Amino acid sequence: MLRTQKLGEADRIVTLLTREHGRVRCVARGVRKTSSRIGARLEPFSHVDIQLYSGKSLDNVSQVETLASHGARLSGDYGAWTAGTAMLETAERMTPEEREPSVQQYALLVSGLRSLAGNEHSATLILDAYLLRSLAVAGWSPSFDQCAKCGAPGPHRAFAVAAGGMVCPTCRPPGSAAPSQGAVQLLGALLSGDWTRADSAQMRVQREASGLVAAFLQWHLEHQLRSLRLVDRQ
Repeated sequence: MLRTQKLGEADRIVTLLTREHGRVRCVARGVRKTSSRIGARLEPFSHVDIQLYSGKSLDNVSQVETLASHGARLSGDYGAWTAGTAMLETAERMTPEEREPSVQQYALLVSGLRSLAGNEHSATLILDAYLLRSLAVAGWSPSFDQCAKCGAPGPHRAFAVAAGGMVCPTCRPPGSAAPSQGAVQLLGALLSGDWTRADSAQMRVQREASGLVAAFLQWHLEHQLRSLRLVDRQ
């Protein structure tokens, strides 16, 4: 479940990311009534098995079974909640065409939310790993170990968002950032899934890496995520 919108007096429009059909919007009739048996199952952060039937414009929900409900666990932790909200918004932005299959984005979101709800790592590390991998699935994988423009082997000292990651002195455009080696190593660890290295990173290095991830994401989405500004980076 990505988000819900009120419709009329008792209904909701529900936005889902599905395994086989990508992003889907549907109508849940009567779920805002106190007598509804499925209303509580159709909330953001819920992993559900859902059945739909065809409607005039949007499909209608006929049956819902909860597979995992992460909302209750995340609601007690502001950092985890805001990180999860940013993940949901990213998933929706990364699937701009309705009903276009996106199995990798689906699997990435399910795994990320499970890790977040299970408190497996720092919420911000999980979020940054998710953002980097979501970008990679979309075809925008940043380069951290070689020049993003010419392929010259690193390590390099400059990070250019528009160029696609780290760049060598020859390819370095004006205005490039100069991140610390620790931040670059952390970004590479998050992208590759090296959690031993990621978990041991100092907080200042994590914050520096998060800034680069946010800039890279904003460049490719062409504007900033609303929810990303609320993420607790402490």
